Amino acid sequence: MGIGHFALIPIPDVLVVGAGPAGSIAALVLARAGVRVRLVDRESFPRDKLCGDTLNPGAAALLGRFGLAEAVGARAAAITGMLVSGPGGAAVAADYPDGMQGLAILRSSLDATLLEAAIAAGADFTPGVHVTGPSVAADGATVAGVRVGRTKAESMCRARIVVAADGRHSTLAFSMGLARFAAAPKRWAFGAYYAGVEQLTTRGEMHIQPRGYTGVAPLPGGLANVCVVCDRHDLHAFRHARPEEVVASALARHPALRDRFRRAHRVGPVSVLGPLAVDAVAAGCPGLLLAGDAAGFVDPMTGDGLRFAIRGGELAAVAAIAELETGQPAHARLDAARRREFGAKWRLNRALRRLVGSPRGVATAAALSAHWPAPVRLLIEAAADLHLARELARSA
Repeated sequence: MGIGHFALIPIPDVLVVGAGPAGSIAALVLARAGVRVRLVDRESFPRDKLCGDTLNPGAAALLGRFGLAEAVGARAAAITGMLVSGPGGAAVAADYPDGMQGLAILRSSLDATLLEAAIAAGADFTPGVHVTGPSVAADGATVAGVRVGRTKAESMCRARIVVAADGRHSTLAFSMGLARFAAAPKRWAFGAYYAGVEQLTTRGEMHIQPRGYTGVAPLPGGLANVCVVCDRHDLHAFRHARPEEVVASALARHPALRDRFRRAHRVGPVSVLGPLAVDAVAAGCPGLLLAGDAAGFVDPMTGDGLRFAIRGGELAAVAAIAELETGQPAHARLDAARRREFGAKWRLNRALRRLVGSPRGVATAAALSAHWPAPVRLLIEAAADLHLARELARSA
């Protein structure tokens, strides 16, 4: 669609920038509430995205609340538990209790399913829209829309409220001074798909090493998602290596993985993302609300990034509806709601990031778990958001 033609479309109540899980859920909730909502993304769908490709049981249960469990489940494989390993051969496996399950699904499939649901609910979707920044009102503080275009011939797309769901390096959040890359830790992720991996089960896997970790998730069709995360110290040793060599070296050096991947082969290219951690100083400003990774991004250690995205998109939509009804900015309300919802998990993630960043801490934790696995099993339960899955099951 041309820039000028796009600008002629009637002004929506809410413009959602980014059609990933957070943006699509926000648009879905808004459309179902009768709000005139426009959803835009710079990409066309379906599209690939670097991700661990898993929803923990809490995130999977959230989909049920939106009536999407069946549609997503049809494209997914069940995850029944977790295997966590550390240095020295320490390993703890635990299945989720009471038949609870997570899901493993390609992000291209998940995102397309959620987007289809938002469109079916009444959201207007336009792909190929490159948002270059916010359109700020005369007061210098209120977002009144966005600037669109790849050249000097930019146009303005106005909206009563803008929801920024445009990813961890959000153009809108960074432009308004709401987000910044975290000073520490500085980690990079290298993601790839492999076929022929031996000893895959229905459990997700997290293999922790000093200053980094490798996640393995079994996907439909016999594929495995492999995500290698390393810090800047290890990355320095690979400064002249290709991404494929970084992943291959990490798998070959890991005692729990080298034999299982010896006859496996990579399917497709390696994707790279980093530095990973982004801190958000607020959940928005007048006229702008943040959702998903735009509202802050943490290392994907606990596998709950999609829970933050799905629930965060819903919270942004609820705040937008309140702002439309009252005429009062809702960014402070959204910030408080996010802290209530995610505060405990953020603290857990920060503690785990510090632990993984300490070689001595990782070695001590591994030695302890070899003789006392109970704390690791409790950690698996917390990471899986089982309390949320139980709450949603009771309220269903």
